[in-house]
Amino acid sequence: MKLYAKTIPQTLPYWATIVTQSAGLFEIEINDEHPSFQSLLQELETEIEPGTIGVKARDFCSRLGFEMSNPNLSQLLEQAQALISLIAWHPDYKQLLELGYQPDLNIADAQTALTYLQWELDRNQQDSV
Repeated sequence: MKLYAKTIPQTLPYWATIVTQSAGLFEIEINDEHPSFQSLLQELETEIEPGTIGVKARDFCSRLGFEMSNPNLSQLLEQAQALISLIAWHPDYKQLLELGYQPDLNIADAQTALTYLQWELDRNQQDSV
């Protein structure tokens, strides 16, 4: 199981491992079969809605000292642009291009789509002011 958080405690439980840290997010891999993790889930179980038992992400993250990532759309667009730039300059991606990789849509298309989305978001925010 993977979890994305803005902040994490200095020490993680031994069933949780940081996979990546980029664009202001920690990607955490959780061994969801570990007995300690299962015990925590059972402890936090609650009725989310009538007939549905589960664990609220807010409760889970609060217990572990994680701050959940719930960015607004502009922040997500900024993070996506940063990740796309990392992909565009990655040696493995460049090697694929050199080997003849020719996708129907490319990195520039993705960047353009995100730019258009940001423009639309900005325009809608200006209209609502």
